[in-house]
Amino acid sequence: MTDIEGLRDVIHKLHGAKATHVESVPIKETFRGQTVWDGVVEVFKLIGHPSAMLVYAWSHETDDSANPRRHVTVLHSHPIQSARDAVCAAIVQEFRSIDTAEEA
Repeated sequence: MTDIEGLRDVIHKLHGAKATHVESVPIKETFRGQTVWDGVVEVFKLIGHPSAMLVYAWSHETDDSANPRRHVTVLHSHPIQSARDAVCAAIVQEFRSIDTAEEA
């Protein structure tokens, strides 16, 4: 199974819609001169989703041996209007999750 096929399956499971691959978008996101994310976002057209026509998806390796790969999907819905927006939203969410875990 290719990465795109795997992402298509994840999209179907998470969002209940079929997905057709549209394009691959390389994104490099920096903050204060440091690279915080560098990878490729796959863009899919959604078929049968009630509120979004596109979804942005990618996967990456983790340090968790029980879950060595993490899949990320972000729907194209205000304020997310591009692959870069999707990456930025995922980064913010990840940092919020870390902060919340540290506070507990």
